[in-house]
Amino acid sequence: MIAMLAKLLKALNSDSAPGQIALAFALALITGLTPLFSLHNVFVIFIACILRINFGAFLLGTLFFSGLAYLLDPAAIALGESVLTHAAAQGFLTDLYQSDFWRATRFNNTLVMGSFIISMIGFIPVLLLARWLITVYRHKVMAWVEKLKITKILKASKFYKVYQALAE
Repeated sequence: MIAMLAKLLKALNSDSAPGQIALAFALALITGLTPLFSLHNVFVIFIACILRINFGAFLLGTLFFSGLAYLLDPAAIALGESVLTHAAAQGFLTDLYQSDFWRATRFNNTLVMGSFIISMIGFIPVLLLARWLITVYRHKVMAWVEKLKITKILKASKFYKVYQALAE
């Protein structure tokens, strides 16, 4: 875990594009909020492996959003139930469920449907917010953090030695 956090800090402090790290967090939103063993998560992980994103940020984001999912599950279940029981969508959803592919996606599950909708609604805001936060961190916060006494103490610790080893 320390090595993964060190890799994330290395990426934040490097010259890599903020969009790569932000996209990693946005994709992690989908895998973190929705149940892990869903077909769409296989697709998202496949996309994460193909695109040039920071995979450490993706894994840490998935852990973070998985913890947040426990708080959002009641709202996701209520949203999924309202979508799945909506009278206007019944014929369409029944037709989808007749196909093996759509049955394998498990979108007939209230939690899967609701959490997928929430993650799709939050994808662009998380992407933009993460990109903005990374840019602000690099321009303003990084210089301020270097001056802190705790930073000087951390630079003498094992964590910083792991960070330095990864930076080389």
